[in-house]
Amino acid sequence: MKALTPSQIVNELDKYIIGQTEAKRAVAIALRNRWRRQQIPDKLREEILPNNIILIGPTGVGKTEIARRLAKLAEAPFVKVEASKFTEVGYVGRDVESMIRDLADYAVNLVKSEKTAEVQSKAEELADEKILDFLIPPVKKAHNGENVEADTNNEAYQNQKTREWMKQKLKNGELDNKMIEFDANSQNSIGMQVLGPFGLDDLGINFQEIMGNIMPKKKKKRKTPISEAKAIIAQEEAQKLIDMDAVQKEAIDRVQESGIVFIDEIDKVAGGGKGAGPDVSREGVQRDLLPIVEGSNVNTKYGVVKTDHILFIASGAFHVSKPSDLIPELQGRFPIRVELKSLSQEDFIKILTMPENALLKQYNALLETEGVKLEFTQDAIKEIARIASEVNDQVENIGARRLHTILTTLLDEILFDVPDKIPAEKVRISAKTVKQKLDTIVKNRDLSKFIL
Repeated sequence: MKALTPSQIVNELDKYIIGQTEAKRAVAIALRNRWRRQQIPDKLREEILPNNIILIGPTGVGKTEIARRLAKLAEAPFVKVEASKFTEVGYVGRDVESMIRDLADYAVNLVKSEKTAEVQSKAEELADEKILDFLIPPVKKAHNGENVEADTNNEAYQNQKTREWMKQKLKNGELDNKMIEFDANSQNSIGMQVLGPFGLDDLGINFQEIMGNIMPKKKKKRKTPISEAKAIIAQEEAQKLIDMDAVQKEAIDRVQESGIVFIDEIDKVAGGGKGAGPDVSREGVQRDLLPIVEGSNVNTKYGVVKTDHILFIASGAFHVSKPSDLIPELQGRFPIRVELKSLSQEDFIKILTMPENALLKQYNALLETEGVKLEFTQDAIKEIARIASEVNDQVENIGARRLHTILTTLLDEILFDVPDKIPAEKVRISAKTVKQKLDTIVKNRDLSKFIL
């Protein structure tokens, strides 16, 4: 885990998320506390539990983005789940423990890709040698016990010289387009039907590994250009160089010490017991969720995962229900509550221009592929922000996601016409253009419900 200070974490989050300083501060402190915990002696370290967080706010204000960027920043295993997809045990739906299994899967892939990167250069060298073996098979040594001197006429010596010459050409990429036939590992596609709501992964069984040990790997003839063959063979060689047992052990450690689970729509399972039908299992989901958040052992196909120190970040709009509608035990496991503010017109202007992945930058990059530069005037940006804010107030507040719908409608003709018509070098969007395109839709409330 990177030892970032809370202020540095907030500065990094500021690059992608506008406003919501309180929420950023809360997650920054939670992340720093994990690093602090790692520095404490073992005996006390086990007693320090993470302060789980509930982010409260309407959709589209940055709740999911905060959690996702935080996990990326910490290089931590991260999984996002929807609380409404889980049901009480006995009903058809996903088992709450599957979120930890998903987290373990993600962690194994994360560690595996890191280990692969470490051995990549070695794997590429081995791949080069294998390709050379296909192109120039090595000379078989005589078994009669005679010692043959390596002089210029010697076959083995000549073979070695040719291999070195060919190896240089291979490294320079001069042979990339040459076709080569080689044996590649063929994946055994094994399927098995399991009756009921749970699959083999949900039961913590690595069926592929079991069957892979029983059934030998098949070889399959492939004919590809050398550039593609190098990538395939290097990947196979990298797999041989990686100790999967060590990868799985490290992945489990990472899940336990630095895993982050983001539970979205937790408000949808709040307020159980007041209705009938589908609502009957709401409180059941909370009760099933409780031991996972409290700390329990979950069986995964890579081993047992202890959930005591996994950081849980829950979020919800809480329009109908409120955090106090959650069962008291679960409320106690989410001690930090942060309310995210609705986005203002000024926030929309910043969202359109300031973040590294700002929407206007994205559309500009898309049109640059056609040789067109998209330019928005300051007045146009203000007008787009005003319309987004107005539609959110009148129809339904979906936060920054409203900007996507407005920009798609605004740029519809440009995005459609650019490839067929002679492209101008620059397309300028002014406030007048925005008003002409969107005013009628905004004023007609029924129309704006469907289009914006």
